Amino acid sequence: MFSKLFAVSAVALLAAATPALGADCATGPIQCCQSVEPASSEAVAPILKSIGVVVQDVNALVGLTCSAVSVVGVGSGGACDAQTVCCENNSFGGLISIGCLPVSA
Repeated sequence: MFSKLFAVSAVALLAAATPALGADCATGPIQCCQSVEPASSEAVAPILKSIGVVVQDVNALVGLTCSAVSVVGVGSGGACDAQTVCCENNSFGGLISIGCLPVSA
């Protein structure tokens, strides 16, 4: 009985202590990117060109080396020590995410 109460209390405490990150991103999971730069930057433009992606807005923000952040915040996917963003296009396997906006916690 005590173990069930402890488990429920721990989950409730984690849920209360974790910001509602999912509420800010309607396009998919929130991403943790090592860097976020304009599509026209020297770091991003060659990558986009090499994979054949044309971004219409050269000022659109592109996240580099991104991974999904879990909403609950448990385990390795729960914390972001880089830039937390919400991106429109996350279909490049974490290499890049296109159309990113910063997420406010």
